[in-house]
Amino acid sequence: MQRKPPIEEEGLFSLVDIEARLLIKKKQTFKMNPFEIMSIPGKGRAMISQKSFSVGDIIFEEEAFVSCQFSWNVAYGYLACDHCMRPLETTEQNVRRLASDQSLSVPFQEHDPTKQWLDHFCVCVQCGVKYCSEDCRVDALKKYHKVACMGNFRQDDSHPINILNDTWKKMHYPPETGTILLIVRIMAMYKQSKDKAAFLETLKSFQSVFVNVEDQIVHKMLGANFESQMLELYKRFCNAFTDEEFSIFTTPDAFKSLMALIGTNSQGIATSSFAEWVKKVSDLTIPEEEKNKLESCIDDLYNKVGEFAGEFLNNEGSGLYQFQSKINHSCFPNAQSNFPYSNHIVVLKALKDIQPGEEICISYLDECQLDRSRHTRQAILKENYLFVCSCPRCLEQINDPDETSEDDDDQDLVDDDDM
Repeated sequence: MQRKPPIEEEGLFSLVDIEARLLIKKKQTFKMNPFEIMSIPGKGRAMISQKSFSVGDIIFEEEAFVSCQFSWNVAYGYLACDHCMRPLETTEQNVRRLASDQSLSVPFQEHDPTKQWLDHFCVCVQCGVKYCSEDCRVDALKKYHKVACMGNFRQDDSHPINILNDTWKKMHYPPETGTILLIVRIMAMYKQSKDKAAFLETLKSFQSVFVNVEDQIVHKMLGANFESQMLELYKRFCNAFTDEEFSIFTTPDAFKSLMALIGTNSQGIATSSFAEWVKKVSDLTIPEEEKNKLESCIDDLYNKVGEFAGEFLNNEGSGLYQFQSKINHSCFPNAQSNFPYSNHIVVLKALKDIQPGEEICISYLDECQLDRSRHTRQAILKENYLFVCSCPRCLEQINDPDETSEDDDDQDLVDDDDM
């Protein structure tokens, strides 16, 4: 969920004046980038283009400030780099696991996106978590893994971190929209940070909440029993982080702010060696007969995977992005985010020509939802993102009847109920 509500107040950890100082620093930092983060009255923070972009141009690429797999994805055996979420299984291994059929074979394996990384895979010798490369292992170690490494306790169900994660999993079944492990990793980053004041300022830069919205955000994450679940999570969190150094985070209000922070700003990430292989082989220039045979093979593999894994085809997780999190929604977006490298690097591309001074917007809705009526779009956005959209398309359709689209039904809105 990515949104900047309109009215800001004193926020995370009572750092009252940080936001103003951050905006100044960000403007200086962004001078190297073709955009500027500005605060727009009545709307909150926004990303404003500082140059012209044509359709298809890359506006920016950004590595996650922090990211990790969803808890249930790990439990279900989705193999991914513990740092960047790059798949750690070949396309054939991926398909066989998802279809629960070890006899399946995949053609054109020379186009397998994972094969070039096989020789680079490595592990943490202390706890056994896997990485796609030595670079990722070292980067993780520098940022958080010195603290986050659980060593021989990684498989110990009685370890406080595992108890916290298990508590979360029992409250938040798939499809997941966040994970408590993102907060765990943030705690480790904080403890390893050499400049803790600067780290807190970075966390503050993600926050843009208005009065009483934190309860709404947490309610959306945990459901109807959020108050009792929130209390249980908080207790487990405090048991996991008993050091005095974490005391700034272990008050009830600070923990709620952390939950709201990931609920509001975390960006879903999905990587799949099978999906990347399909893209590559679908673009091959091969004889028509061979092309038809390949397409039939792909359809067959998707059907077999779908029978066993259903919709859960991708390795999924979430991350926090300092730039990406500042982008507002529009029902007529001029940009789109994607993950073309099968890791946690997000790439923002222009969908339309963008002029200097124009706000850069993405859609928080998928293509099917965007095609629905204004009333339906507004209902989904208000239900899942807690705001009423006032984009140009919604304003243009403001006099349309307040009716749901013909292809909508109550179940659609129920399915969209998670953040």
